[in-house]
Amino acid sequence: MKQEKDKIAQEKDKTTQEKDKIAQEKYKIKQEKDKIAQEKDKIAQEKEQLKKEMERKKDQFKSSWRDIPLYADWRKEEFQTVNLTLDAATAHPALFLSEEGRRITWQEPCQDLPSSPERFVSLPCVLGQLHVNSGRHFWEVEVQNAHSWDLGVCRNNVAREGRVPVSPQNGFWAIRLYNGEYWGLTSPETSLTLKEKPLRVGVFLDYEARDVSFYNMTDGSHIYTFSKQTFYGGLRPLFRLWSSDSGLLTIVQVE
Repeated sequence: MKQEKDKIAQEKDKTTQEKDKIAQEKYKIKQEKDKIAQEKDKIAQEKEQLKKEMERKKDQFKSSWRDIPLYADWRKEEFQTVNLTLDAATAHPALFLSEEGRRITWQEPCQDLPSSPERFVSLPCVLGQLHVNSGRHFWEVEVQNAHSWDLGVCRNNVAREGRVPVSPQNGFWAIRLYNGEYWGLTSPETSLTLKEKPLRVGVFLDYEARDVSFYNMTDGSHIYTFSKQTFYGGLRPLFRLWSSDSGLLTIVQVE
């Protein structure tokens, strides 16, 4: 009887040892799984950091590349330089155009001009004669004697009446100087920091790539780009003065 009890006790001890061994194995497996999970998390974090670093360096390179002096001059070779003149039929009555159609000044009182569906009656704007439906086009505007202006492009069918915000949503792609500050006319506006005040601004319109870029032609540095925009129909050069204190804008004549 005693031998049977000892045998049963030994079996119980053996079973207990087996259970402990199994528990230890399970714990060890769990530790391995946790370690693998931590390694996976670490690898995922490192991949994400590497991705962010690559994007940062890519943006940095892109920005530096665009800011290289005289880069704008290099780009000009890729674009058709336009011998641009202004379309008097679109000019707001407060804007006076020179006889050769290249200079814009503010005139008070406003001129008595014939009404036309093409004429701006709310925004003091005027359009260039150029109609763009394809290709790459470049023109240059002298701004050294102007203190508040908008420059860019717009759809040919933008609203001429009413309070129309100048933004891509309304068919305008432009930059602005106002109260000494430069802006990209997105919605809302994007504040721009320029290394040097431009004496001339270059406008680069690439219809197929759907972007409009602006460069400071004084030092060749990049000002702003509207990229991957929704263009449809004809686009035209846009010019705006703000008031009698705005000074004058002059389109640079192509030699």
